[in-house]
Amino acid sequence: MISINYTFLGDESIVKEWGKKGTSSDITIYDRKDTGIVKTWTLPTGFPDKIQSLFQAIQLGEYVIFHVSKLDKFTGEQIIALDALRKEKGLLCHSYEVDRSLLLTMIKGTVVENYKLVELENLKTEMDSLAAIQKEGEAKVVIDHSFEVKGVGAVLLGKLDRGKIKTYDNMKLLPAGSEVMIKSIQMHDDTVTEASSPARIGLAIKGVDASAVQRGDVLCNSADSKVSQEIILDYKQNKYFKEDVKEGQTFVVNVGMQMKTAKIISSAPMRLQFMKPVVFEIGEIAVILRPESQGVRIVGSGKIS
Repeated sequence: MISINYTFLGDESIVKEWGKKGTSSDITIYDRKDTGIVKTWTLPTGFPDKIQSLFQAIQLGEYVIFHVSKLDKFTGEQIIALDALRKEKGLLCHSYEVDRSLLLTMIKGTVVENYKLVELENLKTEMDSLAAIQKEGEAKVVIDHSFEVKGVGAVLLGKLDRGKIKTYDNMKLLPAGSEVMIKSIQMHDDTVTEASSPARIGLAIKGVDASAVQRGDVLCNSADSKVSQEIILDYKQNKYFKEDVKEGQTFVVNVGMQMKTAKIISSAPMRLQFMKPVVFEIGEIAVILRPESQGVRIVGSGKIS
């Protein structure tokens, strides 16, 4: 079964015409199965109140569908977030009220500048022409929701970011390091015996309680996934964040789907010390955030070295 995942930024009423509403919290997921292809659309419904929701929703899509209905600081924040995470594949459209020339000025020099600009009436056709993107290699599942089901046990929802999994596979839950076994796999409410990247999946597992699993935790067996309380970034500050970033300051840091508190212990190079262990891969992007700020909330970002 083929899977394609989109991050949708814009008016939720548009997505309601494409898929059925599923899991909903501060991120909301719509899905649809059509001729052997499962499509999902993830929306940051907690944004703009929670900037964390924006970054986590962006992480779940191979493609971004960016519908702009007004030009304000939150549109700017979305552009900066997409650029920080290097989300290079996407479609851009806007409502009739939006000044196109001003929008093009706002996206200039960012990854969004390379998105295909389409009219709203052509958006679905253009979206349907996008091909699935699979990642080969050791299996890696990124978890976004977890809960207990009576008679089943722990159930995890997430994206198979890389590789393939099968029922009865034994995997490691990181950063905790717990050993778990996959009892069953579901895709779009269908039980399957195996799944391939980039499928969105539900897993019944044995080995841990759902309460022990956090959003952003990773199931894998790969040596590429590392666990530490310190990381070093090839750091670049957001040009709109004008304050000096100093040793001893504490921020929220986004790595994958994780949002964890970290202290700056060195600014050159940028070295972060987390309060709790974080799971990451070398080259993965980390973004430093100040969610409580009434002004600029995206501080800066960089690849983990």
